[in-house]
Amino acid sequence: MKVWVDSERCQGHTLCSMIAPESFVLDDIDGHSSAVNEIVPADQEAAVREAAQSCPEQAINLEEDAP
Repeated sequence: MKVWVDSERCQGHTLCSMIAPESFVLDDIDGHSSAVNEIVPADQEAAVREAAQSCPEQAINLEEDAP
């Protein structure tokens, strides 16, 4: 799975970093989020999905691996 944060939509609610702290980092200046790595480790996929679903701005984009 791949993940990225749409910087235009992110409003810095910080929910993603609370739900999946290993996968998201917050900017020190404006609090906006970005993914630590584009490729999500398998053991973090569930938390990243939950973070994406919890984002009020729907700024977290997921791309599932091809079967």
